[in-house]
Amino acid sequence: MSTTDVPLYQPEWLELREGADAAARAPELLDPLRAWLAGPGLRPGGLTVHDLGCGTGSMGRWLAPRLPGPQHWVLYDRDPALLGRAAARTPSTTADGSGVTVLTRRADLGRLIADDLAGASLVTASALLDVLTRDEVNALVAACAGAECPVLLALSVAGRVELAPADPLDAEIAEAFNAHQRRGGLLGPDAVTAASEAFAERGATVRVHSSPWRLGSGESALTAQWLRGWVGAAVEQRPELAPRAEAYLERRLAQCAAGELRVVVHHSDLLALPGPLPYGGEVS
Repeated sequence: MSTTDVPLYQPEWLELREGADAAARAPELLDPLRAWLAGPGLRPGGLTVHDLGCGTGSMGRWLAPRLPGPQHWVLYDRDPALLGRAAARTPSTTADGSGVTVLTRRADLGRLIADDLAGASLVTASALLDVLTRDEVNALVAACAGAECPVLLALSVAGRVELAPADPLDAEIAEAFNAHQRRGGLLGPDAVTAASEAFAERGATVRVHSSPWRLGSGESALTAQWLRGWVGAAVEQRPELAPRAEAYLERRLAQCAAGELRVVVHHSDLLALPGPLPYGGEVS
């Protein structure tokens, strides 16, 4: 078993997870974001949104209809095929019926600087923080701080998974998976804390809200694919788990196929606003 068994950045995987992502994203962060964009962030001509690592564009499909006014989306990814898909499927109208325009940029996000984000009203990304190193997170935060705009970073892994019914091997697989997420200096489950601290050090107001996947019988295809990747990464990290993990995966896939398995995969969404909240709200 290997993480390569699950095409984590291929269109098929991104399409499969989009419904769960949309249901998980934290709408509670939108009110403070809208308040900032309508106050200190108000700019003539509408919003310019930079979507980092856009994949197939699921963030744009979720967020554009939830924000008012004309919007210009700048989509970043290393894969030109994904950029093409994302641009073609970006919503044409916003919350109040205004229009949306799109620009694509093929870019290495590890080299992003403030000048790249000049004029941005908002920077956003999904499932990005946890695949970065601390240096990369600090560079990303510095670039966003230099652009003096809000940042909404969704669906970063939190390092906690709940499966029902429980299995004796759950905790061991989870521990090995989390260690795999931290391989080579990647932050994995520590990414949201590191990013929150880095934004706060630059004077931003940071809010974090849980955004868990809740997978039941209606998401069996996603659950099965996620299980293969989750267990595969654990075995890649700890090869001695392989014999027990193979039997574990067979049991879990059988439960999934029978509609008996429930999984909660915990994530966190982070909103960073430049300076204090404009309406006196509380940080949570």
